[in-house]
Order: sequence, then structure tokens, then C-alpha cells
Amino acid sequence: MTSASPQASRLQHLIPGTLVFVLALIVAWLSFTAEPSAAFLFPRLIAVVLLLLAAWNFVRCLLGLSRVGSGISPSELKTIAPGLAIAALLMYVAAKLLGFYAAAFIAYLLVYAWYDPASHLDPGAWARRIGVTAGFMAIIYGLFAMLLQVQTPRGMFF
Repeated sequence: MTSASPQASRLQHLIPGTLVFVLALIVAWLSFTAEPSAAFLFPRLIAVVLLLLAAWNFVRCLLGLSRVGSGISPSELKTIAPGLAIAALLMYVAAKLLGFYAAAFIAYLLVYAWYDPASHLDPGAWARRIGVTAGFMAIIYGLFAMLLQVQTPRGMFF
């Protein structure tokens, strides 16, 4: 097996690093130009952090300091794909219909149940799953609604 040339390796990191940097610039620009400005305080904070990390990564790619990874193997992709599909479907589709907190509760519970090795026939395991999910959502609600005072997508519930 031959290894990739140093030029191909650098290009392998430079293309995605550039794309992420451009995306971070766009997100930062949008968060600072969107109205009403008070509603974008938290997104601005995240956008600045994202932009700083993307710039740091971009410079590392330019200088060739990025390490070549092995990527995601097919078995790893097969393991994470159901969780990604559940989260994406419920958060991007159901959030508009049900509301952010209801959709997030359902998504978290389903992902937790999918990957939890405990039996799906055990009522105690379901009580633990629901309890952990409720606790997680209480923290998310406290963070977004109370501490940051960010309005989340509204739906049928919440």
C-alpha cells in the first residue's frame, strides 16, 4: 500500500478547513447583522467562538500541521447513523410542529433508548431513560429559557 503524498494530505485538510472557515464567517456575519439584535446575543457568542476555532484550524491546515486521520470506518458509520437520523429528523422536522422542547425530549429519549444496552422490556430501564431525559431537558430549558433568555422554536407544545 502506498501512502498519500504530502501535497494530497495537505489538500485533504485544506479543503474542509477552508469550507468550515467560510461557513464560520457567514454565521458570524449573519449573527451580527440580524434583527432584532437582542435575540442574537447567544448566537453571537457561539459564532465568535466558532470563528476563532475555524480560523485556528484553517491556519493549521495552511501550515500543514493537521494530522491525517483514519476517517470513519463503515462499521462506525453504521453505529452512529441511526442516532444521527433520529436527531436530525426530530429536531429539524418535529421542532416546527411540536416545539423545540417536546421534539428534543422525544429525540433524546429515542437516541438514548436506541443505544442503551438495557432491555427494552424492563420497566425500570424505561423509568431511568425517562428520568434522565427529563433531567437533561430541565437543564436545557434552564440554560436557554432562563439563563440566556433565548426564544426557541414554538410549536403545538411549548
